[in-house]
Amino acid sequence: MKVIVNGSLVPLEQSPCNELGWLDGAGIFETIKTVDGKPWALSRHMRRAVNSSATVNIVLPSEELVRDSIGTLLKEEFHTTGLLRVSFDATGNWAAVHLAYKEVSSPAKVGMHPVALVMDGVPVKSYPYNHRLEILEQARANGFDEALVTSTDGKICEGSVTNVLLKIAGRWCTPPLSDGVLAGVMRALVIENCDVMVRSIAVSEIGDIESAFLLSSLRIAQPIASIDGRELSQSPEFRDEIEAMALRTSVG
Repeated sequence: MKVIVNGSLVPLEQSPCNELGWLDGAGIFETIKTVDGKPWALSRHMRRAVNSSATVNIVLPSEELVRDSIGTLLKEEFHTTGLLRVSFDATGNWAAVHLAYKEVSSPAKVGMHPVALVMDGVPVKSYPYNHRLEILEQARANGFDEALVTSTDGKICEGSVTNVLLKIAGRWCTPPLSDGVLAGVMRALVIENCDVMVRSIAVSEIGDIESAFLLSSLRIAQPIASIDGRELSQSPEFRDEIEAMALRTSVG
C-alpha cells in the first residue's frame, strides 16, 4: 500500500505512518468518504482543517498541493467506497491514506456513556484520537454500537465519533457547537438543507427522543435503533432525504 507523505507518494513501510495512516505525535486530521475515487465534501473538510490549524497553531501546506496529492493517491489506491484520512502534525509533516470502507447498513444500538465529560468550547478534530476511541470501545464491550456523550453541564452533546440528530416533540434537532460539539461536515449539511433546529438538549430529554440518527462523513445518517435498550421509531424517508442531499452536495 502507498500513502502520501508531504506531497510524495511512498510505500507505507517507508513512511512515518502506521497501518491506519496515523502519524506519530499530535495534530489535526480529516476523515473523508470517497465513492468511485471521488472525495465527498472535500472543500468543506479543507475549510475545517484550516480553521482547526489556526486554533492549534499548525501550519498547513498549500491547498493546491493537498488536492493534487489526494488525486494521485486516489488513483494509485482505488476503492469503490473508501476512507480518506489526511493528517497534519505539529512539526509541519502531513500524510494521507486511502483505505477500503464498508458501508454501515443496520441501525445502531446506542448506550449512554456513564461519565459526563467536561466540554471546553468547540472541539478540534485532533489526534491522538484515543480518548474518543476508548469511549467507543467501552460501548462495544457493553453490547452497543456507539455511545451518547453528555456534558457536566447536563447537555446531550454527540456520539463518541459521531454527531447526533434527534427527533423530539415531532421536531428534528441537533445540539449547538457551543455545547461542546464537533463541527461535523455532515451535521452542517443537514442543518443547511433539511430543516433541522439547532438547540441545546438536556439530559433529562433523553426519554423524549422519538427517532434519531448518527451523523458522520462516513456513515452519512445511520439510524439509531435504541438508546440504552429503549427502542426508537425509524424514519426511513428522512434518511433517504439526507442521503440524497449528501450525494447532491458533497462531490467537489
